Amino acid sequence: MASAKTIFVTGSTGFIGTKLVNELVRQGHTVHALTRSTSNIDGLSHERIKLVTGDILDRKSLERGMEGCDRVFHLAAYAKNWAKNPKVFFEQNVGGMRNVFEAAVGLGVERLVFTSTIVAFGPTLPGVIGTENMPRITQRYFTEYEETKTTAEREALQFAARGFPVVIVNPTRVYGPGKLTEGNSVSLMIDMYDKGKVPVLLNGGKDIGNYALVDDLVRGHILAMEKGKIGERYILGGENASLKRLFQLVDEVSGKKHFQMNLPPRIAYFYAGFEKKKAEWLGMYPQITPGWVETFLQDWVYSLEKAERELGYTITPLKEGVRITYEWLLNQRTDRRSR
Repeated sequence: MASAKTIFVTGSTGFIGTKLVNELVRQGHTVHALTRSTSNIDGLSHERIKLVTGDILDRKSLERGMEGCDRVFHLAAYAKNWAKNPKVFFEQNVGGMRNVFEAAVGLGVERLVFTSTIVAFGPTLPGVIGTENMPRITQRYFTEYEETKTTAEREALQFAARGFPVVIVNPTRVYGPGKLTEGNSVSLMIDMYDKGKVPVLLNGGKDIGNYALVDDLVRGHILAMEKGKIGERYILGGENASLKRLFQLVDEVSGKKHFQMNLPPRIAYFYAGFEKKKAEWLGMYPQITPGWVETFLQDWVYSLEKAERELGYTITPLKEGVRITYEWLLNQRTDRRSR
């Protein structure tokens, strides 16, 4: 996006969204940032950031916010562990996506980047490195989030097939400095591990995920807007690593040896089931649910080759990203103590 644009961003108050908005402004663009009345708008105070009160379920507010915008980033989603009413996942992730796309079509937006997720591709078999062309190895969905984001992605591809200029990005497990929300759960886990509060390794920590530094993801979103091919999907991630490897890197960058404890899957399922029942009976938000335990017991090993080749996407090595995150977490603790 060499010339300055006016850009509409949903999910602008989230972990990735706040960083994306500020990077767009840094590059000279004007941003219409969709926010709800209850949103945490910390970090969205630049003169070229226009806060638009609305909701992805309110088509009129989307049209108001999108008026005069050349391009759209749609990041907003319900990405939590649980909802009292599971229909929330479908309403937000599928219904919200339809509203954003239909408003963009009606206003003649020239390009839209839709943030999907790596879980839409499904887990990978042992020894297999997945790509954007890999068919799902299971028709099962482990969580409502996975099912509804996969459904939304299919619908986004249908919009592209009808000629609407949409590019899809599929982030992996994101981490790094920024808002410590549920969307930044890896950084929260690093913080808790370093404090000795969560020393557990599910299934010995052997299952593999792909870890992406948030700043890399932000650059990847902008590259997808600039260079992505219409109707194509791009995996935006980092290094593939086991949880045991991730914790080993925390040990290395901190210079400390942390206590670790294996958590067998059966105990994890039992605890997650208890958490889910407690949520259903008492309305207390669960730390984890059985579907997410099952998710983390799979391998999610993916290649970034397509994004590297077609977009010029680059990554920060995992050890460097963990170091950046760890030092930032230490500074956050110091800041809290000094207040």
